[in-house]
Amino acid sequence: MEATGTDEVEKIKSKFMSAWHNMKYSWVLKTKTYFSRNSPVFLLGKCYHFKTEGEYRALHSCQSSSAGALGRYYGSNFDRINTEISGNVEEFRKDFISRIWLTYREEFPQIKGSALTTDCGWGCTLRTGQMLLAQGLMLHFLGRAWVWPEALDMDGSDSESWTSNTVRKLTASFEASLTAERDPKILPRPQRGPARRSWDVTEMRNEVYHRKIISWFGDSPLAAFGLHQLIEYGKKSGKIAGDWYGPAVVAHILRKAVEEARDPELQGVTVYVAQDCTVYSSDVIDRQCSFMDSGKAGTKAVIILVPVRLGGERTNTDYLEFVKGILSLEYCVGIIGGKPKQSYYFAGFQDDSLIYMDPHYCQSFVDVSIKDFPLESFHCPSPKKMSFKKMDPSCTIGFYCRTVQDFEKASDEITKMLKSSSKEKYPLFTFVKGHSRDYDFASSPLHEENDLFSEDEKKRLKKFSTEEFVLL
Repeated sequence: MEATGTDEVEKIKSKFMSAWHNMKYSWVLKTKTYFSRNSPVFLLGKCYHFKTEGEYRALHSCQSSSAGALGRYYGSNFDRINTEISGNVEEFRKDFISRIWLTYREEFPQIKGSALTTDCGWGCTLRTGQMLLAQGLMLHFLGRAWVWPEALDMDGSDSESWTSNTVRKLTASFEASLTAERDPKILPRPQRGPARRSWDVTEMRNEVYHRKIISWFGDSPLAAFGLHQLIEYGKKSGKIAGDWYGPAVVAHILRKAVEEARDPELQGVTVYVAQDCTVYSSDVIDRQCSFMDSGKAGTKAVIILVPVRLGGERTNTDYLEFVKGILSLEYCVGIIGGKPKQSYYFAGFQDDSLIYMDPHYCQSFVDVSIKDFPLESFHCPSPKKMSFKKMDPSCTIGFYCRTVQDFEKASDEITKMLKSSSKEKYPLFTFVKGHSRDYDFASSPLHEENDLFSEDEKKRLKKFSTEEFVLL
């Protein structure tokens, strides 16, 4: 009886906290983000300029404006950056909205070993990690040029939906209390946007992968990269549901999740996490050339995650140009970072401000297992900006390389950037030839058997635990 009573108290406590967080993170006032028309905007390797509408003039203007910021890394090789230039504001909006947005959710299936049915207030770093991995998978299956055909059907004013959703709930609850109804009736949201147009074969194929990628991040125990699975992998590093996760711990959790994924579509992707700010090239290539579960040989694409610190207690502004350079690369899939007490997914920049997606909005659970589940809540209608000075120094940088040749090219370009940005003897991280075992470090965790984390990894995770975000 005592145990049952304790369980009931935990459930009541969980419901109370869920209700509080739902109020706290859903009641969001609409804010506008302002962009300068005189400076280029970079979004995950693409460059946009809003000053002119002419394609040729935009190309010239964007490169000349950004050369001062990035040219020091590349010199005469700046033209090699694989960016698409556009003078159309709508093209930038379409590109941004097409990125997958993952936020706090409520009313999802109970997390194993807890009474939690929401991650409001504690799961933001897991969500930003999901967004980074989702971008890597979008590059793998859809390519960087892909945009969601219905992106512009989402009006920027839809950011009010987070507030209006809560208003409708509170209004329905209030009316129910007046009429003594047990189940308050919530008025459905008005249908928006035009009817779906006819798609060709390629668009239909892309939409299948679009939905499939989102379904892998669904909030259910069976979703490969859903919150439930990530928390199970986090337990191996001493984390449980409701704990706060740092960007370095999340990097290792994502690696484990990809390694354990059993969907045949995911067998061609692997994740490598840098050890002590060092990327061992032979370890990466071994992962790319490893056998599939089916026993077939084939080159895998790799997502490289590099946990770093951009300073001590505060971010060192000397790293600003380096972060800009990283976000301008075609290989970049974003940065798991944020500011103290909050984690954000950084995807671009303009001038000295970072462009990000914010997971701190509590949305209702969406069952991604049903056919034609609604997609709108997985796409952010408007970007946000934040001064680089406010960035927390602890973050994880992500890169995607489809082939071994892509990895070798990326490592060369990033190494040049690291050397150019380092005012001290040691850069933020390094690419080293050979295997980690050649340097007396733990061998690659590919051969772990009984434990998802090796003893060496546990020590590193423990070290990084002091750098985690403290959430409000």
